[in-house]
Amino acid sequence: MSNNGLRLVWVYPDLLSTYGDQGNALVVERRARQRGLDVSRVDVRSDQPIPTSGDIYLIGGGEDRPQRLAAERLRRDGGLSRAASNGAIIFSVCAGYQILGHEFINDLGEREPGLGLLDVVSTRGEGERCVGDVLGDLDPALGLPPLTGFENHQGVTHLGPTARPFARTRIGRGNGTGDGTEGAYNDTVFGTYMHGPVLARNPLIADHLLKLALDVNALPPCDDRWYEALRAERIAAATQPA
Repeated sequence: MSNNGLRLVWVYPDLLSTYGDQGNALVVERRARQRGLDVSRVDVRSDQPIPTSGDIYLIGGGEDRPQRLAAERLRRDGGLSRAASNGAIIFSVCAGYQILGHEFINDLGEREPGLGLLDVVSTRGEGERCVGDVLGDLDPALGLPPLTGFENHQGVTHLGPTARPFARTRIGRGNGTGDGTEGAYNDTVFGTYMHGPVLARNPLIADHLLKLALDVNALPPCDDRWYEALRAERIAAATQPA
């Protein structure tokens, strides 16, 4: 965080913003302001350079062709990779998650290089799409309550040795590998298949990103009543018999 405040970057909203994922940027910005933090948000379209001076970068999901275009432009631009090298926090969802890995299958059925910021490789599943509410337990090292979200993807993501599972599913398919893993992360880069938007359904994950960016162990409390009501509703929906 600079003397000018916390810098939040929403990456490629014109290509990667399905299922309300822009809500993630709104939640992080709102929760920072509730704590009296000076925060500025920049929405960077795909025809604009990625600034390297951000503190938190958020990337959403997208359809297959926009995902390929986003990956091509992010590789060519290089700004997000440089920001990661500078220690920026990156939180990605679905297509954005796959882009941060080593490679994924694009809309042409070809292997598309990713950015290599997460040690994961994504392929395309042969069975039914992973669709529905998800309930899981976040990695205990994060010290956060259960994960709630909504998945809708055909991807199967395999974790390499330096990637930790973001969560373990109780309900839902997660990474689609059959091993119960959902998402992946390292110290400052996070990926998940969860929509919802996921940070509205899991506000303490947003707070975790803020703490990492600020390099603090705690934040002042804020009003969580609306978030907790939403969490309770969605967790109950996930656990009800079909």
